[in-house]
Amino acid sequence: MNKMAKDYEDVTQYPLDPEREKELIELQNECTFMWTNKEGHPIGVIMSYLEHEDKLWLTATKHRVRVPAIRRDGRSCICVTSTGTEMGGGKTVTYKGFCVIHEGDKELNDWFYPALAERLYGQASQAKREQFAQFLDSPGRVIFEFKSEKKIVYDGDKMWAATPDADAPGGWES
Repeated sequence: MNKMAKDYEDVTQYPLDPEREKELIELQNECTFMWTNKEGHPIGVIMSYLEHEDKLWLTATKHRVRVPAIRRDGRSCICVTSTGTEMGGGKTVTYKGFCVIHEGDKELNDWFYPALAERLYGQASQAKREQFAQFLDSPGRVIFEFKSEKKIVYDGDKMWAATPDADAPGGWES
């Protein structure tokens, strides 16, 4: 049982447990991918992802500004939240890590595009999944391989459980 909160000064005492982190990564299919530009400013965009062998895999066309930025400096960050999932809001994991860009790797393309299509459109027809994978497999597309080096986890349900007199925001109740 969590000790009762007297304030929210240190929310590190409410970590997302490893099994809940795994559930979050499986349920969610979008993340915020972050990098820095030439001037050192942080930038982030929402991207779909696929988890495979303890890495997160993403894709974009090579004309996106994040591609030359990551080629220049692979240090990057990914944040995944539970918002919009059956877990309700208030659970997050942020990964600090390194990203490698793959381009023109037919074997990787042949695995990744159908796998991402299955993840995003698993309920759709086989024809829809195949069409999506085919549209992704274009000459200007690259695949991001992100490997985490450190993570920050948070479980708002634990914080609200330690604050029995407070009302959790909608969707945060466990």
